[in-house]
Order: sequence, then structure tokens, then C-alpha cells
Amino acid sequence: MKKVITVLLVLSASFVNAQAFKGKGDVKLQVGATMQEYATGIVTTADFGLGENISIGGSIGYLLNTTDAEGTPKFDDRFDAKFRFNANIGNVLNISEKFDVYPGLDLGLRNFGAHLGARYFFTDGFGVYTEAGVPLAKYNTNAVGYERFNNQFVFQIGASFNL
Repeated sequence: MKKVITVLLVLSASFVNAQAFKGKGDVKLQVGATMQEYATGIVTTADFGLGENISIGGSIGYLLNTTDAEGTPKFDDRFDAKFRFNANIGNVLNISEKFDVYPGLDLGLRNFGAHLGARYFFTDGFGVYTEAGVPLAKYNTNAVGYERFNNQFVFQIGASFNL
């Protein structure tokens, strides 16, 4: 029954994300979804655990469904890359070994931002996650049109895998 519910969750979101944290030396790969102003996209993140509660990594995002009055954007309007820092505090909160919360900061091509995520693992290698992010400092404060797509509140959901 758990497998059926998990498959339905992944299919209903139509996106996949992979991320897990086990501590120092742990490497995570994340492929997920992001929804931004009238746009949907895919996000891939790889994080490396430096200590029991700290991880760093990178994130690459690409917007898929993006059209408005200006037409269809170019590749550079759809693409974003970020450096990420996470504080994995699931064990500090002591809720469950299967549950993790991770606030973090990201420095990207378009802004400096913060994110807050949570994930729950059904097994050692598979779980679900959600993450929300917001820009703290925008490089272009007068952004118009497609420049705003990668420069605003972001919400992600998906599946987590421990690689």
C-alpha cells in the first residue's frame, strides 16, 4: 500500500526530486520541480555532507512552460544555477530518524536567497520532500518580463533518493 501511495504522489506531482542527508561524506543528487510565476520547471541539485548537520552543493534549474505577452523566452532566460548551503537539523529537532528539516542559503546567477525544506524517508533510500525558497537580494531589482521568472518565491515537491 505504501508503494502505491508513493507512486501516486510522484505521478500526481509529475516531477521527481532526489535528495538525502546522512552526514559527513554523504552525496545527494536532487532532480525536482519548481513552480514560478506562470512557469513550471525542473531542478537538479547535488549536495555533499560536510559534517553531521552541514551540507553544501549546487543547483541547476530550467523553466519548461514559460510564455507570456513577450513570446517564448531564450535559454538564458529559462536557466539558473546556484551554490547551496544547508543546515540539516532533523536530528536536532528529534522528531524521527526518518524526518529531516533543512533551512539554507543559496547564491545563484540571479539572486542571493534562502530556502526551507523538509523530507520524510519511507526507507533508507526513498522518501518525499517539499522545499520553499525566496530571494533575499536580487541582482536586478528592476527586472521585467522573463527576468522575474528565476527571481521570486519558489515551491518544490518531489521524491527523495539517497545515493
